[in-house]
Amino acid sequence: MLTTPTAAPTSSFTKTTVLNNGCVIPLVGLGTWKSEPGKVQQAVKEAIRLGYRHVDCAFCYHNEKEVGLALQECFAQGLCRREELFVTSKLWCDKHHPNDVRDALRNTLSDLQLDYLDMYLMHWPVAIKINWPESADDMIALDDLPIADTWKVMEECVDQGLTKGIGVSNFSIKKLEHLLASCRIPPAINQVERHPYLAQPDMMEHCARKNIHVTGYSPLGSLDRPAGLKGPDEVNLLTDPTVTSVANKHGISTAQVLLKWAVQTNASTIPKSIHPTRLAENLMVGRDDFPDLDQRDLEMLQSLDAHRRYVTGAFWALPGGPYTVENLWDE
Repeated sequence: MLTTPTAAPTSSFTKTTVLNNGCVIPLVGLGTWKSEPGKVQQAVKEAIRLGYRHVDCAFCYHNEKEVGLALQECFAQGLCRREELFVTSKLWCDKHHPNDVRDALRNTLSDLQLDYLDMYLMHWPVAIKINWPESADDMIALDDLPIADTWKVMEECVDQGLTKGIGVSNFSIKKLEHLLASCRIPPAINQVERHPYLAQPDMMEHCARKNIHVTGYSPLGSLDRPAGLKGPDEVNLLTDPTVTSVANKHGISTAQVLLKWAVQTNASTIPKSIHPTRLAENLMVGRDDFPDLDQRDLEMLQSLDAHRRYVTGAFWALPGGPYTVENLWDE
């Protein structure tokens, strides 16, 4: 087992890649979805102390004020400088109207206590009227509020220096192509669920051809997601026999196998943890001296692909509404 890092370096601790806008993104980041209130502040501080330089946030995680407090403490203590961090946040679905986009971003910046973001993503290709829809009446069809209209203001946010880059999340290939046909600034990132059960080879190939980087969320199977998002046939990716076999072969954890698979297959990954030991273990995967999985390992993990989503998006498919699981993913 590689030694756990004990002090923050002066630069990014993980491998990086360059996005289509010229910005550099560390391939292992800290996810903050599901981080408990009262604990995320310390988790972010510990992550940055260990060497994380990529923090993934979103308005709908309801913890950006805590993240902002952590960032300011890190700056004040000299653990890192703002320009060393890659900070992502996301536009929530009730702020897609062009009149709302800029204010939503400014509110996020206020909560994070930052002057700019490195990346601002459209969280879902879904438009709603209120924070969380209760019926079809709370939904807005994309024909009535097109993604292109929302995107135009996101482009203006780049022009105004509110964010260095813009991208999307949970977009299908079809929706990416539709956006690319009309945009002035192409998306730099598509953040999607990705792990060996949902390897997304077609998406990876398409994004590579279009020079769009893929960030994978729920890389460990998201066992701690809300009960309402779980099905009756839950499968624990971390205890999968194939993943366990690869982990035993290399003397690493199953989580490290999954994260190394993500990085080695040309994506960035944003595991969430609030535990210092796990934070350190996750970050090690991005180090240059962390051993690669061999071809046989990759083939074994690829064989697990069953196009199985942990986050199905079924919560958007309200009776009588404009969204279905099928038209959300265009599958």
